[in-house]
Amino acid sequence: MTPDATGLVAILRGITPAEAASVATAVLDAGFDAVEVPLNSPEPLESVRRVRAAVGPDARVGAGTVLSPEDVRRAADAGASLVVSPNTRADVVAETVRLGLESYPGAATPTEAFAALDAGATAVKVFPAQAVGVSGLRAWASVLPAGARLVPVGGVDLTTLRGWARAGADGAGVGTSLYRPGDAAAEVGARAAALVQEWRKP
Repeated sequence: MTPDATGLVAILRGITPAEAASVATAVLDAGFDAVEVPLNSPEPLESVRRVRAAVGPDARVGAGTVLSPEDVRRAADAGASLVVSPNTRADVVAETVRLGLESYPGAATPTEAFAALDAGATAVKVFPAQAVGVSGLRAWASVLPAGARLVPVGGVDLTTLRGWARAGADGAGVGTSLYRPGDAAAEVGARAAALVQEWRKP
């Protein structure tokens, strides 16, 4: 990521292909670093394709809730460059790495975080973040290898985001507090801008 990157990922669960490109463009324009279309959304791979076509080859476009190596390959074929999972599976991470994509497996314990990094993960998705907590994130960071990237997901919103930033998180995934199915792109973009402003506060 670039030095001014926020590390923020917009989780667009439930988005449809018809709205995917406009909402994704709005959040990326607001300063989010990546968008993620969970695979349990309606026609998720078509949404990934449309987002990729709209935002170009260099944007970080992800597929989420990726549970198997087959899912990884399908996401890659649709244009995803980021693979996000709720759990840590070494074969999923390995397939993601093999295809040259970013891997964000989920971990709820230090043991899972170590396993994710050992498998080649780009970053560890701390999930569910509200269960691990800010103090837990700091404890993880004290024992994980130097430079390990931790990205909390789950319950992250405008009121909690700054706490994660101060704790040393390398970004955050923001879901329902940013986007709910049917929300207008302009509304989502405004929320995204507020989140970016909060994240960047000194």
